[in-house]
Amino acid sequence: MSLETPSVAAEQLPVLETEQDVLARARRSAARHRRNVWLLRLAIVVVWLGSWELAGRYWIDPFFYSMPSKIWQRLAEWFTTGTDFGSIWYQILVTVEEAFIGFVLGAIAGVLCGVVLGRSRYLAEVLAPFIKAANAMPRIVLAALFVIWFGLGLSSKVATVFVLVFFAVFFNAFTGAREVDRNLIDNARILGATRWQVLRSIVLPSATSWILSSLHVAFGFALIGAVVGEYTGAKAGMGFLIANAQGTFDTAGVYGGMLIVMVVALFAEWAIGTAERRLLRWRPQMSTDEGNRGI
Repeated sequence: MSLETPSVAAEQLPVLETEQDVLARARRSAARHRRNVWLLRLAIVVVWLGSWELAGRYWIDPFFYSMPSKIWQRLAEWFTTGTDFGSIWYQILVTVEEAFIGFVLGAIAGVLCGVVLGRSRYLAEVLAPFIKAANAMPRIVLAALFVIWFGLGLSSKVATVFVLVFFAVFFNAFTGAREVDRNLIDNARILGATRWQVLRSIVLPSATSWILSSLHVAFGFALIGAVVGEYTGAKAGMGFLIANAQGTFDTAGVYGGMLIVMVVALFAEWAIGTAERRLLRWRPQMSTDEGNRGI
């Protein structure tokens, strides 16, 4: 027998990775994935804006379709010298104030009504046709009515935002309250929990993920409601600015106003996502592969 056999066998044994090596490889993979995602997003934006700019210069009429360069010039003018109706920051603040107040009021009312009706089948059965009929009302018509009722000030815009946000949150809160595990509630009642304790300790935590997921959509609706209300009739705000730009055939101003509203919406989405991650730390994390398959 050869004396080199043990050494050869030892060389063929696989090298086991330590926990630190596995974590480091996972971090590198996650960083590489994030970098690739952002590079692809940047490439999409560059191609989109570049093709739009070229089309506006050679194929389409920029008077009707504008161009990224003209939109940039309009935004630079607004943020340096201001708009025809005052500072652009004031216009943004007016819209954000209307959207935020209506968002908070609509979200609170939607959660309360959704949870209460979700736990009371009899009350939900009685009010179901009225809720469906109210949800079917065209929001633009309501915005016009609110302007007639409450005037051109803050109240009419908050009312429009409230209606949009309420139904977006209500149906998710209602479903979340209905989806609570019945065994948990029965066990809590066996242990002597009151109705309020069951609602506070079991129903609301179980419905939290449903409610928070609705807030992502609801704040977008809040901004839409504020802009639509201002577009219908207002003295200031981004919707008022967009309506004025549309009335003067300033397509660059229309796109510029839309872009500002989108940036505000993305910032709000980031803030809501951060709050959601903090409030749902107890929830088991979904793996990256599972998340990608779910998309």
